Amino acid sequence: MAQADSFILSSEIHPIDIVETIATHHDWDFDRLADDQIAMAVEGQWRTYSITLAWSAAEDMLRLICTFDMDPPADRMPALYEALNMANDQVWDGAFTFWPSQRMMVWRYGLCLAGDSIASAEQIDHMIRNAFEQAERLYPAFQLVSWGDSTAEAAMDIAMGAAYGRA
Repeated sequence: MAQADSFILSSEIHPIDIVETIATHHDWDFDRLADDQIAMAVEGQWRTYSITLAWSAAEDMLRLICTFDMDPPADRMPALYEALNMANDQVWDGAFTFWPSQRMMVWRYGLCLAGDSIASAEQIDHMIRNAFEQAERLYPAFQLVSWGDSTAEAAMDIAMGAAYGRA
């Protein structure tokens, strides 16, 4: 995902308008659910991720939620929760959680824009890119813990890491 500042012309634009422009630029399927909310589908290597961003003027917060289905057997839930804790120790912005009633894995992040701060296209693009990258990187570990006979430690050891350098 490239930096998005080059196609946003105004610094006074609504944060969800910026998200819509980014989604259009990347040719992602999206639906503007309300003036303050947008939902997108972003195709990954492992699956399609549902990403929703919502703006709350009362809290000066742009909230991102990235979800994907995960329906682990009940006896694997302790291992999944252990893997979630280990995953969250590896990330700086955002966190994973599991919503048992919806059977969904969730990445959550909130960008605080208090004090009349304005979100840049680059910040929002980074939020979306980071959610996608974390979900892609850790999806295999969550699957191994949920459906394999893997411990949380072993699954996290093989979680895809970021590549450095060049070939």
